[in-house]
Amino acid sequence: MAKTSAIYRNAKRASMSARDKEKRIALKNIVMDRALPVEDRFDASLKLAQLPRNGSRVRVRLRCKLTGRSRGNYRKFELCRIALRELASTGQIPGMVKSSW
Repeated sequence: MAKTSAIYRNAKRASMSARDKEKRIALKNIVMDRALPVEDRFDASLKLAQLPRNGSRVRVRLRCKLTGRSRGNYRKFELCRIALRELASTGQIPGMVKSSW
């Protein structure tokens, strides 16, 4: 089991990311628009830099829903490889069977 502080920190980052999403997109569109004056684009980049870093989507880490493990995760199941193997072995994931040849 992962540290609960790391899990809560990641959840906080996810909520901040969802909260600031529209604001970040609007500012990035202004910064990338070459038709606008340089001063406006520079002001938008300064405003973007003023936003909290944890509000960025890239700061959110994919974690296992059962254990909170941050490495070896499958995006489709939102589980780490260890938890996925245990659930698949007990037959709790529909359609997934252990391969044998």
